[in-house]
Amino acid sequence: MKLSALFLFPAVLPFLSVSAYNSSSGCTIIRPPRDGGIRYRGLTQEQIRSVQVLPVDYEIEYICRGHRMIVGPKVRKCLPNGTWTELNQRSRCRKKKLYIGALFPMSGGWPGGQACLPSAQMALDLVNKRSDILPDYELELIHYDSMCDPGEATKLLYDLLYTEPIKIVLMPGCSSVSTLVAEASRMWNLIVLSYGSSSPALSNRQRFPTFFRTHPSATLHNPTRVQLFQKWKWTKIATIQQTTEVFTSTLDDLEQRVKEAGIEISVRQSFLTDPAVAVKNLKRQDARIIVGLFYETEARKVFCEVYKEKLYGKKFVWFLIGWYADNWFKIKDPSINCTVEQMAEAVEGHVTTEIVMLNPETVRGASNLTSQEFLAKLMSKLGGKNPEETGGFQEAPLAYDAVWALALALNKTVGPLRAKGLRLEDFNYNNRVITAEIYRALNTSSFEGVSGHVVFDAQGSRMAWTLIEQLQGGSYKKIGYYDSTKGNLSWYGNDRWISSAPPADQTLVIEEFRYLSQRLFVSVSVFAGFGILLGVICLTFNIYNSNVRYIQNSQPYLNNLTAVGCMMALAAVFPLGIDGLHVHKTRFPVVCQFRLWLLGLGFSLAYGSMFTKIWWVHTVFTKKEEKKDRRKHLEPWKLYATVGVLLGVDVVSLMVWQIVDPLHITVEKFTTEAPKGDLDVLIQPLLEHCSSQKMNTWLGVVYGYKGLLLLLGIFLAYETKSISTEKINDHRAVGMAIYNVAVLCMITAPVTMILSSQQDASFAFASLAIVFSVYITLVVLFVPKMRRLITRGEWQSDAQETMKTGSSTNNNDDEKSRQLERENKELQKIIQEKEERVSELRNQLSERQALRSRRRASTVSNQNHSTPPLSVLHSDPRSLVPPPGYPAPTLEPHPVSSSFTNSSSLYQPDGRISRNNCHTSRLQLLYK
Repeated sequence: MKLSALFLFPAVLPFLSVSAYNSSSGCTIIRPPRDGGIRYRGLTQEQIRSVQVLPVDYEIEYICRGHRMIVGPKVRKCLPNGTWTELNQRSRCRKKKLYIGALFPMSGGWPGGQACLPSAQMALDLVNKRSDILPDYELELIHYDSMCDPGEATKLLYDLLYTEPIKIVLMPGCSSVSTLVAEASRMWNLIVLSYGSSSPALSNRQRFPTFFRTHPSATLHNPTRVQLFQKWKWTKIATIQQTTEVFTSTLDDLEQRVKEAGIEISVRQSFLTDPAVAVKNLKRQDARIIVGLFYETEARKVFCEVYKEKLYGKKFVWFLIGWYADNWFKIKDPSINCTVEQMAEAVEGHVTTEIVMLNPETVRGASNLTSQEFLAKLMSKLGGKNPEETGGFQEAPLAYDAVWALALALNKTVGPLRAKGLRLEDFNYNNRVITAEIYRALNTSSFEGVSGHVVFDAQGSRMAWTLIEQLQGGSYKKIGYYDSTKGNLSWYGNDRWISSAPPADQTLVIEEFRYLSQRLFVSVSVFAGFGILLGVICLTFNIYNSNVRYIQNSQPYLNNLTAVGCMMALAAVFPLGIDGLHVHKTRFPVVCQFRLWLLGLGFSLAYGSMFTKIWWVHTVFTKKEEKKDRRKHLEPWKLYATVGVLLGVDVVSLMVWQIVDPLHITVEKFTTEAPKGDLDVLIQPLLEHCSSQKMNTWLGVVYGYKGLLLLLGIFLAYETKSISTEKINDHRAVGMAIYNVAVLCMITAPVTMILSSQQDASFAFASLAIVFSVYITLVVLFVPKMRRLITRGEWQSDAQETMKTGSSTNNNDDEKSRQLERENKELQKIIQEKEERVSELRNQLSERQALRSRRRASTVSNQNHSTPPLSVLHSDPRSLVPPPGYPAPTLEPHPVSSSFTNSSSLYQPDGRISRNNCHTSRLQLLYK
């Protein structure tokens, strides 16, 4: 506030030309005035009352009551002509002056002094006229133009401090100047009272211990902003600021307050002179609720860029500072290239928060003026200037109340100082006692001013209401008030939005779970169901015909385990396709367990039984010591034990997995998708997975173990492809099934891991691999057996055949006889081939001998007559000697059991065995 001190000058002595008595004997006595007195030297009060004329050369002395001072001659002398000396000068009592040093920015970044200086002078005039406020003192204002420049203010501050008279208080204006003055004033024990500083940095009591201000701190906007954020249910905001201390401090305070309120500042941008990049970043980060902190000139630059980037409209809300001029966006600015129409379009609908600088209520405060009366007097003092073109017009009530706050505080210190034997006029730059009393009085100030209720907080900042306005149709409309001291929001309900309601603080993200295609699930489930039915048929067939020798030689119990494992693997297809569409998320971990256990145990049973077969075929028929006796009995318990070991390893590993790191549901988030239409929403796709904390580790262990089994199975199947044995007569079919299962598993496992984010593709690969593997395994293992039993009629078991023939022993002998018959035929064929070879060699030898005999005529003729016929050679036992390395053939027929009835048909003349009917095993027997 600026106070204009008005001192009363009551006349102590009337002009002597009017009241003096011209007499040679003396001068007429003068009566004392009301506010002063006259000291008559040498006269008592009774003499003064009786004497009318004082003698020549008599002197009188003027005395003022209280602490007033005499203006004019203090002593007068009676002249011989009957008049008093210095009649042309009037002697009067006047209040003692207290000087205030003020800096009013009449130009510069904020020319607030244009309206604040007249307002302060109005307050000084009223204060000096009041007899109840500082009755013995007169306040006088000494002011300079700081141009809102700290450098200029430094020079002016030096002049104020080192030029008489002593200033009791300093009153700076804008924040940058107040920062300088308030920080330096502590060295001169001066109180600083600002009327136009809003920087939050000035609230630092350690740095500015004697600073007060009637302009509230810029941080007072922040509680109002937070209240509005909560009212409109916004939890995410963005900020853009000009890089100056006042705005940086304000934003730091806002960040702390929104954090306490659970509101997030998602984007924080700043700029020095060019806001183009900062505005583009706001758009890139999808900022919707934006708080802007910058001066008026930069505000025009910002909103020109806002127009270019289309960062306005029904999806956006801007919060600005309310102390701009009402037509700030209409002012032509050469630094921007946007038209007034474009600017008006960009700023439409923004919200401002402004400290209430004019009391909205019709209340007469300490100055006995209402706010409207004050405005009328101010307009009169400004001489009809346009308020919108007058700098500091909005802050003028603050300057007015600042003078009143100072006057009331000084008035409050008179009594305590008098008790200490001090007076206000005793103040100097080294007197801390008077400074402390003024500080205490200001700190406890509380009165009604034209700007509202004036009270200071612990940091010396003004506590005030906040006005909330919105730009509607090109003009600002009041939509509410907020009292931060009481947390009370007064809302008019006339806020208006382009859409029907306040926009969302961010693009509304709708979470949408991705579920498996039901058509795909049903289709694969049907195939899996038919596969289970096929497995039941194969299992039933195998159990029913378990006594048939051909089935017995295929190890039917292992085949039964294979069928059961295939059905369990097919059953795993159903939980693989069950997701959040079918079960609640609390039960989803149970589905995950079913997937893991069914698929794991099904694989162990199905593949483990086939692997066991091929393993034992390779073990038995590839050892050198076993080649001598290929009919060695294969113990079944070893086969079952091998399957049990493989199954036990899986059971233990799965149990450890579930105990140490159980499966649970996890949700995968994908990139948001924009739906069709102009909707301010985005779709957030989500996908549920069965996972654990160390899922990759467990999968690596399981896949590594299973992968080694698959590779080993392929190797063993390849190694045993040429082996034929009746102990496991379907090992070739098992090898073919292992090939198919291994290939499908090795392809499907990595593919499903890669496609885990695509639920349809992942399910299709996994489930179809299971279905195809199971179908191939069942068809390869069981269909040939069914076909053989059907086409050859080998449905009867051994017991049934025994009942028909009468004896199981005879049945076995018959089988042995047939086997011997085949072996004998093979032996006969070998012998005949050898005989033909021996005959051929003998013919060649005889021809050579005949050639030699011709050379000897005498002996050749005799030798030709003595050569035995070919038939004799056949009868020679030496002719039957086999070539070296071949066993001697037995000439005696094989003994035939007496029970063998059809021995006559065993050897037939010229009977030959076809090479196609000669089995490898038979040939090996011939050469032993």
